Amino acid sequence: MKTVLIGVGQAGGKVTTALVEFDREMGFDAIRGSLAVNSAQADLRPLPLDTVLVGQDRVNGHGVGGDNELGAEVMEADAGEVMTALDGRITAEAEAIFVVAGLGGGTGSGGAPVIARELSRVHDVPVYALGILPGSEEGAMYQVNAGRSLKTLAREADAVLLIDNDAWRSSGESMEEGFQSINQAIAQRVGLLMAAGEPVDGVGESVVDTSEIINTLRAGGISSLGYASAQAGDDADANVNVVTSVTRNALLTGASLPDATTAETGLVVLAGRPENISRKGVERARSWVEEETGSMRVRGGDFPLESERIAALVLLGGVERSERVESFMERAREAKQREQREDPAEMFQTDELDDLI
Repeated sequence: MKTVLIGVGQAGGKVTTALVEFDREMGFDAIRGSLAVNSAQADLRPLPLDTVLVGQDRVNGHGVGGDNELGAEVMEADAGEVMTALDGRITAEAEAIFVVAGLGGGTGSGGAPVIARELSRVHDVPVYALGILPGSEEGAMYQVNAGRSLKTLAREADAVLLIDNDAWRSSGESMEEGFQSINQAIAQRVGLLMAAGEPVDGVGESVVDTSEIINTLRAGGISSLGYASAQAGDDADANVNVVTSVTRNALLTGASLPDATTAETGLVVLAGRPENISRKGVERARSWVEEETGSMRVRGGDFPLESERIAALVLLGGVERSERVESFMERAREAKQREQREDPAEMFQTDELDDLI
């Protein structure tokens, strides 16, 4: 999938950088352009990307201090400047655009929906959001910001690939170490998904192409991505159980939204050497994901990759009915009550558009 990335806010810029670097190191060439946007000059300065500073007339390059309403306002005012900076980056070869943002901070949660809306207005390709939920240890303001922003982002983007900060963080890590490892995990997992469908060495029996990713995300709303890998055996017949096992682990223990297993659509991608991937195993894995998710629209295929391991990616579309999303919204609601703010969980359940933009 030929993709252009726009990182919004501090987390968005860092994750976009990690994705660009992973794509370059692996030689996938799936990411065809990138840009980082922020209201804080200090957060843009270390990034090895082209950048745009917004809100200079309001916050003088010092950021919005976690105020996502202000983040939306400054992005709205400077959206034209951001779109101008994207001229020439989003070309006819682009098959999708991803707006990348942490949903707890002010610029990311407030500004990402604005950028997604403007991109959808101008471009015909799908505009997706890669949204990162704050961890449970992060403060009430971050929970409330994410709760207030999530519905707006889901409505403005064609789909939101949602990642819970707690999902891919190892136990015993400090907060800073956790953020670094999460960024690397996102880069590996989402980077592999973006690379699926791109020309690679090796010919699989049923290679996943970009249209299958787009069709899986066509359900809209919220999506989840699972990942797991294991050492491959010597031949395909020996790997039937390996393929089914890594698929189960990807969905049940390696998902970006743990416990999000009720879905409208799904895609199972098995990455590894074509001669090591069992077609029987792929079909069993696909059938199992159908049963587990309750969806009859689960696709499956290969991603030829030179590796001693077999990896499974499980992309689920339309997971907003899942317990994980509901529990997060409840957490945001409780944080709101402590902050005495508007109820984000209740807002998410209504048809009214959040007034951030």
